[in-house]
Amino acid sequence: MKSAQSTDPKIRCPWCLGFEDYVTYHDTEWGVPVYDDKIHFEFLVLESAQAGLSWATILKKREGYRKAFADFDYEVVADFPQSYVEELLQDKGIIRNRLKVEAAINNAKRFMEVQQEFGSFSDYIWGFVGGKTKVNMLKSMSEAQATSPESDALAKDMKKRGFKFLGTTTLYAHMQATGLVNDHLVDCFRFREV
Repeated sequence: MKSAQSTDPKIRCPWCLGFEDYVTYHDTEWGVPVYDDKIHFEFLVLESAQAGLSWATILKKREGYRKAFADFDYEVVADFPQSYVEELLQDKGIIRNRLKVEAAINNAKRFMEVQQEFGSFSDYIWGFVGGKTKVNMLKSMSEAQATSPESDALAKDMKKRGFKFLGTTTLYAHMQATGLVNDHLVDCFRFREV
């Protein structure tokens, strides 16, 4: 299969070259600073579902998650009844793992508690990087890290607040995805754009 890289002269981070949806995600979303709470919640749901799986698997199920989780409306998700959990566990459009589904509902409730305390989830999470994107000057994928002191601190605080399935590695991925960290390789065309 030809990758987008072979027909497109742009240099990209090599991790995204597996399939077209991955390239599109890399080129349009990954690393773009996010300040919208709904988008933060979407990524938290998707990233907690990813635990033990590949991001490619989750990207392929993203639309299924959008339908199953009320277009990532955390107020609606927080009120999902147990009967709907049972329905979700039959939904082939998502990862059918009870602990992950229940974690998403729990996390919606915790998410709103953070909003009440900080005004927005965005204000809360950006506080862990001092309010501005941390730029890593990565020259190769071997320099990439899976966690950081910031993701460690965030994971510890979120665990204390009762969030589930969101450890330091998952939250570092969240920080990369939502632009709190710029981990595009320096020669990637998106490095200077995000």
